[in-house]
Amino acid sequence: MLLHLPEVLSREEVAEIRAALAEARWADGAASAGPQAQKVKQNKQLPADAPEARILGERIEAALRRHPLFQSAALPHVVLTPRFNAYEGGGHYGNHVDSALHHDPFKGLTARTDVSTTVFLNDPEAYEGGELIVEDTYGAHEVKLNAGDAILYPSTSLHRVEPVTRGVRLAAFLWTQSLVKDSEQRRMLFELDMTILRLRSQLGDSEEVVSLTAHYHNLLRQWAQM
Repeated sequence: MLLHLPEVLSREEVAEIRAALAEARWADGAASAGPQAQKVKQNKQLPADAPEARILGERIEAALRRHPLFQSAALPHVVLTPRFNAYEGGGHYGNHVDSALHHDPFKGLTARTDVSTTVFLNDPEAYEGGELIVEDTYGAHEVKLNAGDAILYPSTSLHRVEPVTRGVRLAAFLWTQSLVKDSEQRRMLFELDMTILRLRSQLGDSEEVVSLTAHYHNLLRQWAQM
């Protein structure tokens, strides 16, 4: 499931984060990639030990946790501290799949990567290229969102970032270990949750809505892994 999360960050929050990143000490993004990914990765990344990394990452995480669509779609069990990257001057990241496990030095834990999220930090007109391309069984999907918006997709998806030929593409990216490991089960739960919300707005807590809500929670109880 590929899901657009609008307005995760306000325009003011985006401006403050970009101002902090403008003063940051960036490093070669290939240094954090595995042997296969290093061959196709050309970008800059904020090192995990950079002074800004933890503060800005926690700010992004808090904003996502407040977003109802993120909670419903990701069903987060562990949210790894967000990281930051920048693409410019032809920078790109070729086709790859995210590593199955990632270590979070701030939280001192390793988590399974079920859900990937990219939070865009500048508007599409600020740069050319830089589209995030996510491939699934329905084909390739091109994503380039407004600053403050995010895209959520299964970490099992093959994806890439197209070359940036003008300007700078700034983004935060992170992984989530979901309570529900299976992406199809997460999709069904999300769609059921959205249906319940729509019916509640029309019918209130009718007998049928309460029954559907019970089915949702019983499915979550059956599928969740703690």
